[in-house]
Amino acid sequence: MQASDLTDKQKTSEDVIEIGEILRRLPHRYPFLLVDRAIDFVANKSIRGIKNVTINEPFFPGHFPGAPVMPGVLQIEALAQTGALLMSKTLEADISKHLILFMSVENARFKRPVMPGDVMEMPVEVLFQRRNIFKFRGRVEVRGELATDCEFAAMKADRPGGAA
Repeated sequence: MQASDLTDKQKTSEDVIEIGEILRRLPHRYPFLLVDRAIDFVANKSIRGIKNVTINEPFFPGHFPGAPVMPGVLQIEALAQTGALLMSKTLEADISKHLILFMSVENARFKRPVMPGDVMEMPVEVLFQRRNIFKFRGRVEVRGELATDCEFAAMKADRPGGAA
């Protein structure tokens, strides 16, 4: 049985990454932390990020007044943060010494708007890894429907001013 076949109650602590661990593994903070939780973590392979989209997001007053839509670039950022979480946990990166840096995005497509009340599920899979560089394929799904997909890459790098 695969981790994705289990219900949340059956998942082990290894499969689920709660907000406390996310804050230990990613340097992002409000208003730029775009992953609330992750499930189905498999080192070097895959992860599923979860983002609960609320009307209280700081970008909604300007995008768009009276018709709030989550910017596509922030959906891509949420995917990148999900990939960074997978990398951080796989590589046991210490965020006081290292950063996971976004390198590229390719073939981004936006299929449906993401709006307040939506729950973004973000399956991210590793396409390949070479040392500290990962290439991913990621999707944003809302209620099982594709909203966004792309391929992207990231690398682990020494934090400026941090120990190597």
